[in-house]
Amino acid sequence: MRLTVIGTGYLGAVHAACMADLGHDVLGVDTDTRKIEALAAGRAPFYEPGLAELLTRNTRSGRLRFTTSLQEAADFADLHFVCVGTPQRPDSLAADLSHVEAVVDGLAPLLTRDSLVVGKSTVPVGTTRSLSRRLAARLRPGVTAEIAWNPEFLREGYAVQDTLRPDRLVVGATSAHADGLLRTVYEPMLRSGVAYVGTDPATAELVKVAANSFLATKISFINAMAEVCDASGADVVTLADALGHDVRIGRRFLSAGLGFGGGCLPKDIRAFLARAEELEVGEAVSFLRQIDRINERQRRRTVDLARHLLGGTFAGRRVAVLGATFKPDSDDVRDSPALAVAAQIVAADADVRVHDPEGLDNARAALPGPAYCPDVVEACRDADLVLHLTEWRQYRALDPAHLSEVVRAPRLLDARNALDPAAWRAAGWQVRALGRPAPVPPPGTGEALRVTIPQAVGPNCTAPTPGDPLSGVPK
Repeated sequence: MRLTVIGTGYLGAVHAACMADLGHDVLGVDTDTRKIEALAAGRAPFYEPGLAELLTRNTRSGRLRFTTSLQEAADFADLHFVCVGTPQRPDSLAADLSHVEAVVDGLAPLLTRDSLVVGKSTVPVGTTRSLSRRLAARLRPGVTAEIAWNPEFLREGYAVQDTLRPDRLVVGATSAHADGLLRTVYEPMLRSGVAYVGTDPATAELVKVAANSFLATKISFINAMAEVCDASGADVVTLADALGHDVRIGRRFLSAGLGFGGGCLPKDIRAFLARAEELEVGEAVSFLRQIDRINERQRRRTVDLARHLLGGTFAGRRVAVLGATFKPDSDDVRDSPALAVAAQIVAADADVRVHDPEGLDNARAALPGPAYCPDVVEACRDADLVLHLTEWRQYRALDPAHLSEVVRAPRLLDARNALDPAAWRAAGWQVRALGRPAPVPPPGTGEALRVTIPQAVGPNCTAPTPGDPLSGVPK
């Protein structure tokens, strides 16, 4: 089939490449000329495992092309996927639908044949209804078009896999024609046994925000339990393991720590909260607001524990931050808990050095305060405290004995509960984590902290940029 993908950001670029890989002829559309040029050359504009290979294979085959012209898109196909962003509005918690509306406004008068416009962006419930009126008002006489909603359920770091082998396909359509057309698009997946949920547009819109809110609820729940564990001396990791054996609960998304971030969960929950307020569903509003508050509180708790480990002050202390992206296997720093913590510590007059395997360039643009180090050992050199804030596989593979030779004081705060505390303590480290009790040393002993002479920023680190350390921090 011929189809277009309008918007080639994270969602759109992946969807376009995967649809072409299924055998469709795909035209990707975006207003960003530099992004289009990169994609056309087979280069992914962001880090996502497997995407570059798909782009290269399908641009070379001719099944995947890119353009900046909506007119070309209207001429090319009668099926158009809308994959533009719906960020949080700057003046409220609600989703900003201006990009989606702009696509409908721009595409509608260009259509000359009956067409189907399929939204994949995350939107408030009721959006399809309002967009359908908008579309109809701008069509040429004699041309008909309808809107269906087909939400995405991608995980950054697994987006290619989630697109080609999803656990379900949800389609909200108002006609058998639209439903049948999308079944044809996804026929290879349906043939392999992927579940297909056909429903109305409002339910399809709600599925995505409800799914994200449920996942966020599990994360905030276990983080609330971590606070109870800190107050009572219980161990939240063992608690989560025990809860996870219950098939009604499951272990996934029950990892206590710094909390969730990124370009989806935080803004989607807030947009859902805003829509619930509009619908006057008071209990849902209260529930969603508490999820968001617990998540934000984890960042403050991490900073407070780090300050405590340093004797009550960050001033003049060197802090190594391991991780800048909001999750591993991504270069995305939008609403990154790791960067939010780093920003607060920079503001408290600490000497902060940040390492991340993929996100340094984006982190440097978002938060100019710290020094950025491409080498993890250099980031930890002469540190008074090491903070583990993003659970990259590389950090789990670190040798704590070797790292203890370069730090000023072997103190570790594992804010992701992902490292082996016994191995680090055996190498002489003082280790703390959210929701896990600190070991009680035998009487008359303590965890000796070796001190070395501090050095300047290492040769492999980028020195901090002068200015406001909080400027540009993703919200």
